[in-house]
Amino acid sequence: MTSVQASRGLLEPLGRTRVMGVVNVTPDSFSDGGAYPTAVDAVRAGLAMAAEGADIVDVGGESTRPGAGRVDPAEELRRVLPVVTELAAAGVAVSVDTTRPAVAEAALAAGAAVINDVSGAADRDLLAVAAERAVPYVLMHTRGVSADMATRAVYGDVVSEVVAELRERLDAVFAAGIAPERVIVDPGIGFAKESGHNWTLLAHLDAIAALGHPLLVGTSRKSFLGSLLADADERPRPAGERDDATQATTALLAADGVWAVRVHAVRAAADAVRVVQAWREAREWRARPAGGGPAPAERTPARPDSAVSDPGTSDPGRSNPGTSDPGVSARGAFRLPPTSAV
Repeated sequence: MTSVQASRGLLEPLGRTRVMGVVNVTPDSFSDGGAYPTAVDAVRAGLAMAAEGADIVDVGGESTRPGAGRVDPAEELRRVLPVVTELAAAGVAVSVDTTRPAVAEAALAAGAAVINDVSGAADRDLLAVAAERAVPYVLMHTRGVSADMATRAVYGDVVSEVVAELRERLDAVFAAGIAPERVIVDPGIGFAKESGHNWTLLAHLDAIAALGHPLLVGTSRKSFLGSLLADADERPRPAGERDDATQATTALLAADGVWAVRVHAVRAAADAVRVVQAWREAREWRARPAGGGPAPAERTPARPDSAVSDPGTSDPGRSNPGTSDPGVSARGAFRLPPTSAV
């Protein structure tokens, strides 16, 4: 199966948020570094994620945790390629998490369906690969590289600045020939952002969705959750013990209509997405006209309603984007009701 064949349908309406499972074939990733010491282990993990409900498995061979150094391109390719090859051959939709054009090219040739670029479109050659292969491309917001991103987490208004920087990088993406309909945007939770920045961005995803592209959001096990769950001595909750909090964010993100969530614990995330879908359907059934008839068609979270027709009409620099209907987000997606309504 070619990468183009595998990517078909990934951006089509699905009626729910997709789940992207994470397989880091690295010794030093912040959560699962060293969990898959061989390609066989990583393939087994990816297949298990697919069985548990992952729509996409994201394979990476270089840690992007804050402070991490770079690995040799040949080593990254050695880690990634056999895993991508086996998963794609088994029919799994694979995303390759890389910032290097040679790794992306090889992974796509092996059957990967998506390029997940965490560099913020820093490499023109990588953009050229995505344009030539016509596959979905994830543009993530970041500043700098892993080694120094923490020093760049300085914002006056994090929402307007992130949106402005994403818009600038989108111009570069389009100039490289990548079709707008193949672009996915990731706000880059945890990348050059402190804990408060992450919460603010999550609370104002409408401003990012107004750029007009599906959203991929990764909160899984990240340090801002560890800080939130710190013990009485202010010691952050360890990464491996943040899955419950992660699934809370997964449910909220699914209710908010994002295209996909990127997670380590797939089964719990897939369950959360199914719960949100059932809740949405039940609310829509309740809202049927008294005369009966079929339940209203489910709104799809795959592409923001308000962002598709004219993304330039919104004001992404607003610090508090809102909506006239408290039960519906600016992207036309279901929102969880307030506590008093539950």
